[in-house]
Amino acid sequence: MAGQRTQQLADRIKVIVAQLLERRVKDPRLGFVTITDVRLTGDNQNASVFYTVMGDQDAIDGTAAALRSATGMIRSEVGKQLGLRHTPSVEFFLDGVPESARQIEDLLAAARESDERVAAQAAGAQYAGDPDPYKHADDDTEDE
Repeated sequence: MAGQRTQQLADRIKVIVAQLLERRVKDPRLGFVTITDVRLTGDNQNASVFYTVMGDQDAIDGTAAALRSATGMIRSEVGKQLGLRHTPSVEFFLDGVPESARQIEDLLAAARESDERVAAQAAGAQYAGDPDPYKHADDDTEDE
């Protein structure tokens, strides 16, 4: 049952960090950030917090700097609210899933477009030889 407890703690940390970023962190560099996932190590000593940011590269860089500067306050508040003997260290990572999803969507759109071009070319196409090149049992093609 250690896996279930670890997952419950990770979910609780996710909620705590999201609330702290919304209410307590007043850094102007902090952009429109969403906490997407929290992963704890098996011994609950390290928490990896994954986040996404709406905006351009400047907003992403500013948010990363704001999160680095608020890490100590966030960790102490997580420790207070969880009430654990050992508070996990908190480390923030930019979530790569949205960018990967965008790349996959672009590739799927290109594949759809290619399929449509091939289907349009094949619409008026005819066979190069006979439409049915296979031998049938009723054919008497052997000359004796």
